Amino acid sequence: MFPPPQNEAEDDARFHAVFRAETAGAPSSFAHFMALALYHPELGYYRRQRRRVGLEPSADFYTATSTGTVFGELVAAAAKLLVPARPQEFDFVEIGAEPGGGVLAGVAHTFREVRALHLGEPLAPSGDCVVFSNELFDAQPFHRVVFRDGAWRELGVAADSGHLVEVELPTLSPQVEAFRRSLPSTAPEGYRLDLPLAAVELCRQITQAPWRGAFIAFDYGKTWTELTTDTPAGTARAYHEHRQERDLLAHPGRQDLTCHICWDWLEDALSAAGFRDIRLESQESFLIRHAGEAAARIASAAKPGPDPRRSRLHELLHPGLLGQRFQVLHARR
Repeated sequence: MFPPPQNEAEDDARFHAVFRAETAGAPSSFAHFMALALYHPELGYYRRQRRRVGLEPSADFYTATSTGTVFGELVAAAAKLLVPARPQEFDFVEIGAEPGGGVLAGVAHTFREVRALHLGEPLAPSGDCVVFSNELFDAQPFHRVVFRDGAWRELGVAADSGHLVEVELPTLSPQVEAFRRSLPSTAPEGYRLDLPLAAVELCRQITQAPWRGAFIAFDYGKTWTELTTDTPAGTARAYHEHRQERDLLAHPGRQDLTCHICWDWLEDALSAAGFRDIRLESQESFLIRHAGEAAARIASAAKPGPDPRRSRLHELLHPGLLGQRFQVLHARR
């Protein structure tokens, strides 16, 4: 058990010591570093007892659930339309909700029960349910590769004189080696790919459990074609105190790390698990199509002049704001 750190330098030193012990002083894949930085039992970003999500300056980012219940009301309305029977016969299971939170917190609903499954717990929904997640898959460790001198080379992390530095690994890690044949045969020199392989494994773990109902995942991602042609610098980024940080190795355990997921891979996992009606839509399209009546009620009940609920609705649906920035993958089984 680590005592509370006195300052950020001490916190960094503790993380570096853990990293060196975990890697025996050798370079590691970026995914291994990220797993420690996000999920180490005591030093990981998602394991620390602090507020990460919200509008406060001390938080790092905000999500659709950060301001009021409007998003939850729309999600509840959309979920009702996606289940094949009465919603009161289904549980609403949210995976990855922040402790003490949840998309349906404070929202009137007709589901049988609302449950939360947190990362680190067995993620095995059962029975009839709606399985929901919001920005879950982008928070999984990913590998990084670069095309150099006619070949894909894996980027990793090494400890050097008390600092963490990016290095090229001498060989591909087993996860990337198993995926190597799926990489493009050629690419522009220096093209980077961030490979969210763990997100696919998480999707398989969730969808292969014996449950029936609707799968709804809000997140941001791209197709494999887009990732391999339109993002030459990769999609990895970090967030710290509401700022996007360029240095992915800074503030280990104190900043969020993320990349775009590959929607094609998650669609394949859903199909392999027996899901049908698999569809990917923009957040704007999904909420208008499946929760249009609820959105209209929120808009019509708004007071004249500035109204926080109408403003939140506008932010969620407007294509220049969150409406096109996020996508929704949904399916039924």
